[in-house]
This record gives sequence, structure tokens and C-alpha cells, in this order.
Amino acid sequence: MENNLVDTMERLTLEEGTYLVKLARKAIEVHLSGKIPKAPGNVPERLRMKSGVFVTLTTYPERSLRGCIGYPMPLYELAEATIMAAVASAFQDPRFPPLGPEELDEVVVEVSVLTPPEEIKYSDPRELPNLINIGVDGLIIETGVTSGLLLPQVPVEYNWGPEEYLMHLCMKAGLPSTYWLTGRAKIYKFTAQIFEEESPRGKVVEKKLSICKS
Repeated sequence: MENNLVDTMERLTLEEGTYLVKLARKAIEVHLSGKIPKAPGNVPERLRMKSGVFVTLTTYPERSLRGCIGYPMPLYELAEATIMAAVASAFQDPRFPPLGPEELDEVVVEVSVLTPPEEIKYSDPRELPNLINIGVDGLIIETGVTSGLLLPQVPVEYNWGPEEYLMHLCMKAGLPSTYWLTGRAKIYKFTAQIFEEESPRGKVVEKKLSICKS
């Protein structure tokens, strides 16, 4: 029987997170060499379980976004999903040109391992801001026609409150910023365990989100 990573009810260790970050960078390097990146045969057992994952690339030291793509649902084994997300983030994000080999030492790799999304239940959409924990919850909006996703680190980085977070989520999906107030969209939340390089090819740490108040 196939298991999802969330079924283990355990967080990944720093060693496992480091493995994923290095795997993501290696996948990008292999793709740049003209080969197809594949998971090695010695992948740790827990990283063979299915999980949602996103790979984010940021410039260093500016830390500007350079690519971010992933899979919100646990459809693939985590190691394999990390490889696919890394390649997509580096070369297929429509917001940016494909990553060049000269940029390999100018970007930081970040891997976010997601819990399965759960729909937020509400009777009045004005309740939504009170049902969201900044620094904990990532969000997905779905309308049946379009969808958008923001990782939990995004509102922390921009110092958004819950209402701003919902507004930007709507805009990410190509919707009016106040669409969440119509009650016609489904809103899901998830959490993420985030591992990132401190510098290109540098030490990998687990990213802890702190909430800044303006």
C-alpha cells in the first residue's frame, strides 16, 4: 500500500531536508548538461513517500524571486516531485527566462514540503481573515475556472495581514482582489516545512517563519 508522507505524522529531519535541497540543485545542474535528471537509487525511505512540494529559486544576495513551481497535492514520491519541481522552477516558470549556467552560483535553492490542502469551512466569507494564521498557513483559491496558490512564507516576507494575504491570493489567480468576499470560491490551507541554502551551494537550514508587525 502506498503511503503519503503526512501519514507518518512526523516532520522531516534537517538531514532529510538537506538531501532534498541538494537533490533539487543537482537536478538543475543535470538538466543544464542536457541530460534527464533522475532520483538516485539510495533515496531515504521517507522521501519515497508521496507529498506536495514546491521549489523556489531566489537571487543571492538580493533574494529576489527567480522561479517557483511545485505540486500542492501528494501525487508523486517526494524525491521525484522535488526533481520535477526544481527543473520546472528553473526552466519553465513563465514569469522568468530559463536559468542559465552562469546563474547556478547566483541563486539559492529552497524546498517547501507541503501537507495536503484542507478546505476552510465558513458560513460568511468575512470570517476568513480570522481563520488564517500568518506564518503557518499557505493558501489555495479555486473557482472551478482558475486557481492560485501562495506559500506560507510569502505573507511573512511582505508583512501582509490576513486580508492582504487573501487579496493577493485572488490576484495570483487572476481574480479581482476582493473576490474572496463573494463566497463563490473555495479556499484551502496547508502548512509547509521549509529548507533552504544560506548561500549558493552553502549550508542548508530549516527556515523558521517569524511574523513582523509594521
